[in-house]
Amino acid sequence: MKTNRAVRTPGGLSVRLDVRALVVVLLLLLAAFGASVLLIGTGDFPISAGDVVRTLLGGGDPGQDFIVNELRLPRVLVALLVGACLGLGGALFQAVSRNPLGSPDILGLGQGATAGALTVIVLFSGSANQVTAGALVGGLVTGLAIYLLAWKQGVHGYRLVLVGIGMSAILTAVNGYLLTVSDIVDAARSVVWMTGSLSGRDWEQVWPLLALCAVLVPLVLGNARALRMMEMGDDVAGALGVRVERVRALLMVSAVLLTATATAAAGPVSFVALTAPQLARRLTRSPGPNLLPSLCMGATLLVVADWSSQRLFGADQMPVGVVTGVVGGAYLLWLLVSERRAGRI
Repeated sequence: MKTNRAVRTPGGLSVRLDVRALVVVLLLLLAAFGASVLLIGTGDFPISAGDVVRTLLGGGDPGQDFIVNELRLPRVLVALLVGACLGLGGALFQAVSRNPLGSPDILGLGQGATAGALTVIVLFSGSANQVTAGALVGGLVTGLAIYLLAWKQGVHGYRLVLVGIGMSAILTAVNGYLLTVSDIVDAARSVVWMTGSLSGRDWEQVWPLLALCAVLVPLVLGNARALRMMEMGDDVAGALGVRVERVRALLMVSAVLLTATATAAAGPVSFVALTAPQLARRLTRSPGPNLLPSLCMGATLLVVADWSSQRLFGADQMPVGVVTGVVGGAYLLWLLVSERRAGRI
């Protein structure tokens, strides 16, 4: 059975349709919805899946309506949007660097956002909104610095990864220093933020994430064809009419914005950006960037991780960043061993 089919529109436009990738996206969306319903029903006041769906459709009693729509739904939406941003951002970094380790976790963007947040907490005792702004600024400044340091007649994969690893080491030291000079209250607050958590998230975090996705996701998906050509090499892509550096800069800025905004909303949730694109690639069996499957995989992973942490340890007892860190760390070790056996590292 063919997995790729050409579809022609009435206007004469031909579109290549990857049937397997489409099936994977639909299954991931279904899994994300199911996990979201289960997550909404999990907590100190359990609600059955049927009641959750009925309440979301406007049929629940006042108590269920308050619990579902005001307390738990915003947290689940933040999980979905943060996971989607990390999955898509990770896919962009890995495609641009042509390296499965080209992830925001490895390149230091999470550490940069953490440095911005810690600076606000430790030096200015800032509010929650100021901490969020600090994390966003820190991530953006780090992304810009990595891009400029890696630039030499263009940005190439291994140079980008090496610069990112160096930047990550520097920022890790900066974050350690900020923790040592802070008082005990600010240090405890910082450690909680650095873990990555969805606890206490509400509609205030949903709307910026939703607005960002509404702008950047169509923009990124619209450049998927150019990105696929760039994976064949800059010279080949340029010969096919792709403005390589312009597209690369646009996608890098988009990836940094996606990652920094997700980190600002939920803290540095580790390894989702690394694992989601690789899992999506293995499910679709497609050599391309797999942008949409990676987005859906990231959303599904984070919701499932949050549900697992609540089911195993109780509500808000285990931050979701701990769960993704354990699973993602094991996956990173497996990926390194696989790449070494294949002779790529």
